[in-house]
Amino acid sequence: MAKKDSIITLSHGSGGIESQKLITELFYHYLEGCVIGASEDAGVGEIKDKCAISTDGYTISPLFFPGGDIGKLSVCGSCNDVAMMGAKPKYLTASFMIEEGFLIEDLKKIIESFSQTLKESDTKLISGDTKVLPKGTLDKVFITTTAIGEFLYPHLQMSAFKIPQDSCILVSGEIGNHGAVIYSKREEISLHSTLKSDCALLYPMLEELFKNNIQIYALRDATRGGIASVLNEWANTSNIGIEIQEESLPIRDEVRGICELLGFEAYHLANEGMCVLAISKEDSTKALDILKQSKLGKNAAIIGHTTATNSKKVVLKTTYGAKRFNYTTTKPLNLYFLNWIERF
Repeated sequence: MAKKDSIITLSHGSGGIESQKLITELFYHYLEGCVIGASEDAGVGEIKDKCAISTDGYTISPLFFPGGDIGKLSVCGSCNDVAMMGAKPKYLTASFMIEEGFLIEDLKKIIESFSQTLKESDTKLISGDTKVLPKGTLDKVFITTTAIGEFLYPHLQMSAFKIPQDSCILVSGEIGNHGAVIYSKREEISLHSTLKSDCALLYPMLEELFKNNIQIYALRDATRGGIASVLNEWANTSNIGIEIQEESLPIRDEVRGICELLGFEAYHLANEGMCVLAISKEDSTKALDILKQSKLGKNAAIIGHTTATNSKKVVLKTTYGAKRFNYTTTKPLNLYFLNWIERF
């Protein structure tokens, strides 16, 4: 049994001495230089013009995985969401819900990772909260973050509802790495490889596209549901067809192997450090060159295009001379797709 001083207890959430020790000796210690309005009821920030705001809750098993942990994930996830609108992350709020009995040493690791990623993003924590819940009422740690971003490039006008026909579809990196790592850990699949989650901040890479006035119609980080979910949503909201070349998809051999073992397709798996881009045909090659100059974008690829045919459908053109139409199911957390094969 763990010693009382090595675990989170209900007294850490009571608002008394133990609560103050948790906040000052743990959170403030690791978040030094990252917090606005520490010990005040609210942080006060400043946004000169319009802003982008995104909230998300993070729960993942395992909490620690190759390439990241829930702390890093909760910062990258919300910061990337505002970046998909063309906004630079500026402020972040965070709420930590912690299960009674959780190891303080593990909480330290999560907060340290959270802080490091916050510094890398050049974002300030403007508001925060902690809650301790009785053992068994949640799974270890939940983190909810809200990112607030400011628009530095007013020429950007991106929307999932306005993607025109004859646009090019790009991905900024390899697909399925994060989902493959998580599933391999859950299923205790031993990997003799360097495969790790792609969890990363996307704005620094994307800003180079913004600076070069690339015509971007839409951006989306392909998290839950993978790139297939993104493409299906775009096809529906913009009333277009999308055709993808299977052989153009950048997928690691290790990811393919895990998918074969577990019965998935890589384009259904979550990603946390890559995005899907709809770019004008004229700017697509330039955009690809810019992406490839960054560390995150070295495996970027043009994977397909939008069409006037097969409206509201995503067509995967296989290496075997077939087309496969992919429809997402109506179940919100389901990664599976119903497939119809049309040979020609």
